[in-house]
Amino acid sequence: MKRVLSFTVVCSLAAVPAFAQGGAASDNPLTQGSRGAYEMVKGYLTKAAEQVPESLYGFKATPDVRSLGQLFAHVADANYMICGAAAGEKPSGGDIEKTKTTKADIGAGLAASFAYCDKVWAATTDASAATMVKMPFGASMPRLSALSFNTSHDFEHYGNVITYMRLNKMVPPSSQGQGMR
Repeated sequence: MKRVLSFTVVCSLAAVPAFAQGGAASDNPLTQGSRGAYEMVKGYLTKAAEQVPESLYGFKATPDVRSLGQLFAHVADANYMICGAAAGEKPSGGDIEKTKTTKADIGAGLAASFAYCDKVWAATTDASAATMVKMPFGASMPRLSALSFNTSHDFEHYGNVITYMRLNKMVPPSSQGQGMR
């Protein structure tokens, strides 16, 4: 119980800076608040992709799952797909998981996908957040819900990345500097 409680406290405290937005008032507090979680996971995934050596990009926890490199590439593809749906666009840049294998190529694809999502977030206001958008898997939802779904998806796969890093005796970005090893 003590471990669960302390993990919860650490995660809660780690999230505070991302949502505080420097104390400045925002014209769009709803979207700014949601964007904080996106910025957090973007930072974690970007740092992890940089930190993992190329020799581990082919590492799989078991034979039936994606490799570390494929996880980063999958996140990039999903960023394009989901943020594109939120913007009402079909962006180019996908198929990274199927076409890229090197750390440099996957890292560039991941960075470009986050840059694309950044533009979609920047164009989203509290007023446009409620605009209904069609998702690639058939559902329609408000634009902000689509962007939040993307954030959740990114966190889901960051969890996979954490496991892979830990299996290789690496400290993931979200635990660095917190005395957690």
